[in-house]
Amino acid sequence: MHLALPRTPWRLRRPRSLAGQLFAMQVLLVTVVVAGCALFAYASAGRQAKETARRQTTAVTTAVADSPAVIAAARTADPTAVLQPYAERLRRDAGVDFVVVMAPDGTRWTHPEPDAIGRTYLGHTGRALHGETFTETHLGVLGPSVRVIAPVRDPAHGDRVTALVSSGITVATISEQLRNQVLALLGVAAAALALGGLGTYVINARLRRHTHGMNAAELSRMHDYHQAALHAVREGLLMLDGRRRVSLINDGARELLGVADDAVGRPVAELGLPAPLATALTAPGPLIDALHLTDERVLVVNSAPVSGGEHRGSVITLRDHTELQALSGELDSVRGFTEALRSQAHEAANRLHTVVSLIELGRADEAVEFATAELELAQALTDQVVGAVAEPVLAALLLGKAAQANEHGAELALTADSRIDDGLLPPDLPARDLVTVLGNLIDNALDAAAPDATSGAAPPESDGPAAPPKVTVTARSDGGELLLRVADNGPGVPEESAAEIFRRGWSSKRPTAGAPARGRGLGLALVQQAVRRNGGTLTLDHAPDGGARFTVRLPLPGTTDGGAS
Repeated sequence: MHLALPRTPWRLRRPRSLAGQLFAMQVLLVTVVVAGCALFAYASAGRQAKETARRQTTAVTTAVADSPAVIAAARTADPTAVLQPYAERLRRDAGVDFVVVMAPDGTRWTHPEPDAIGRTYLGHTGRALHGETFTETHLGVLGPSVRVIAPVRDPAHGDRVTALVSSGITVATISEQLRNQVLALLGVAAAALALGGLGTYVINARLRRHTHGMNAAELSRMHDYHQAALHAVREGLLMLDGRRRVSLINDGARELLGVADDAVGRPVAELGLPAPLATALTAPGPLIDALHLTDERVLVVNSAPVSGGEHRGSVITLRDHTELQALSGELDSVRGFTEALRSQAHEAANRLHTVVSLIELGRADEAVEFATAELELAQALTDQVVGAVAEPVLAALLLGKAAQANEHGAELALTADSRIDDGLLPPDLPARDLVTVLGNLIDNALDAAAPDATSGAAPPESDGPAAPPKVTVTARSDGGELLLRVADNGPGVPEESAAEIFRRGWSSKRPTAGAPARGRGLGLALVQQAVRRNGGTLTLDHAPDGGARFTVRLPLPGTTDGGAS
């Protein structure tokens, strides 16, 4: 028969409160740190004391050896009469135990103990006689000492060594200094231990109040759920305190904003974000689905202030809109191509009916001539684009935009000097970025040259016939760079708007009835983003026809061909 002995619950063998556990741990940690620092300081104090003595004696010895008074006294018949008072005064002022000036043969001229004057110096002098200043620890009249020996050179005798100087500090003096340092160190360690214990007690008393009696397991479980939630959320989550500093940021927000791991605690203004985005993040009011750009992404920003009697900060969510924006742009292009193809199909049907009617009227020659002329006109631009631009992505884009321009009653022309051979573009230049740059620039030029056709509004009345809408495209390699230039014959960009045209939200389009304003003015901002991402430049000037001309230069590694720009 076995009797079941009462077992002490596991929780009773450990401090029950989190504050008690932390108090014991922190006291132990403070004790170990203070003891370790004290031992380290004690171990290094001896080395520091000897090093300090060496530096001090070196300074005194070299100063005496270079003194003109010492050099002059070495020439006299009785150097002791002049040098003994000087050496004793210097010894007291410099805080060393002895300053000995001696003849080259080691006969002392000065010494703290007058009986030692005239006797032979107890130490090594050979290296000093050869002009070297050196340090040694040697047993002398005053006991073991750390000393420095230096030669005295007489310039009047060709820098010949006419005397030697030795000064030093005894080991007993160094030990006394070390004892004083150790006592002071023990006092500081005791004070640090007492202050650390008191501070730990105060902090843990406050912690006990703030944890509301929660134990370590409950806090750990809450933290685990908190961390799991942050990492599981795919959207970017950013929390700012009342001083616009980052108090919390998850992995998604770090990736979307491109900030480092040390972002927590830093103001938003120091994160290196674009100015419009930084202003939006720190705005006091709420934001709903606001589009903003970084160097790499298009973000949808939502924010809500956290307040409780005062502004305590804000909670911000970020969604990556880059792929969706790119797909939206491609969808707009496909929609434009579809409308152009529908129009071309309608025109083709009309031309076919014309050809059939001419044949029915017995005018076969005129039917062939009409059909051939239409085919040649349609094929001319295709041949020009395919012959000049062998890069398939750019060629397809230009052909599609040409059909879209024709649908809007505008002309898309490729300059005669345009030429891009297949394989010219490097693999690290994404085709999507080229489509973004050239496609948005052409769309912007079409909107400027034929604004009424692209917006669907009725054309305004004019005093005279206007020039046909025209967009001119240049695409070629130029001096190791890819040159993309798009010009139009529209009204151009006003001087006061030149600096704002690349800002997200800027647009020269007149809003149409029922059309939402949100999303306007994003094309040129995306162009600038793509150009910067690939290390290029984007400039704006006036076209020869009076409109706007955008020039993009993207580096082409390994290309050296030149050309006029």
